[in-house]
Amino acid sequence: MESVRITGLSKSYGKVRALDSISLSVDKGELFGFIGPDGSGKTTLFRILTTLLLPDSGQATVEGFDTVKEYRQIRKIAGYMPGRFSLYQDLSVEENLKFFASIFKTTIQENYYLIRDIYSQIEPFKDRPAGKLSGGMKQKLALSCALIHKPAVLFLDEPTTGVDAVSRKEFWDMLARLKKEGITILVSTPYMDEAGRCDRVALIQQGKILGIDTPRGIVGAYKDKLLAVRSSGMYKLLFDVQEFPRTIRAYRSGEFIHCSVKDENAGDELRNFLAGKGHEMIEVRNISPDVEDCFLALMTNDRSFGTSPSGQATND
Repeated sequence: MESVRITGLSKSYGKVRALDSISLSVDKGELFGFIGPDGSGKTTLFRILTTLLLPDSGQATVEGFDTVKEYRQIRKIAGYMPGRFSLYQDLSVEENLKFFASIFKTTIQENYYLIRDIYSQIEPFKDRPAGKLSGGMKQKLALSCALIHKPAVLFLDEPTTGVDAVSRKEFWDMLARLKKEGITILVSTPYMDEAGRCDRVALIQQGKILGIDTPRGIVGAYKDKLLAVRSSGMYKLLFDVQEFPRTIRAYRSGEFIHCSVKDENAGDELRNFLAGKGHEMIEVRNISPDVEDCFLALMTNDRSFGTSPSGQATND
């Protein structure tokens, strides 16, 4: 059954098209990710789905309720954790949680089982003002407040931005446990590596959906051969790899340059090409693409993808 349905949703801010006729659906109990860079439209979409913003056109429903006509019902059954910490910074940890519980006419004790794994980590600091918590602790408190009324759908807008790697992993482990409670979870993130923790992901850029599939399906639809390249002259390596006649696209990825080619035997030719350009200590090896590689390929609209297993064209 569907938990969220979006049909032809559009929103503009002046001349800026934040959402461009987006359509998709999210199943009940699904952990669904919106993956894209800052400014791609993720926050605008979440604000519409949580009834904080009106769309220019199109329609969206949450648990069958229309986000415009039935916003009151949605606010009772949805939990929302915005990207920016928005709790009361002068109130203590416990006071914030009690406040949000009282808004929804419940108590901390009634739904404590739902937040136990999260809240127990910050409970020793329950008397500390929220504004004096670390980034990871603020994140846990915000999630606890969003969950205290046992929402049917949970919206998390870039919840791990600015949080250390350990806290990021802990957070996604928490989401996996919450999913087992039957809560539908929609999460947005600019971190491509987090896509693998979702049941399905939508790749979004400039207000448009580039593709929707499982993380494995998106990676499996990648047609090109991918090479990881590095040398002693990394400063000019990217420019030289881009000049290689067989290169489709090349970009920096960590300590390597990722280079997509059509021919799986192009590695030796690339190595010789770079040697001719004066590079030394050249390393060229075949690698498997990840979601970030796929996202960059989709952005170039270069027909590197076919139709995804879900039946939706991942490159239009």
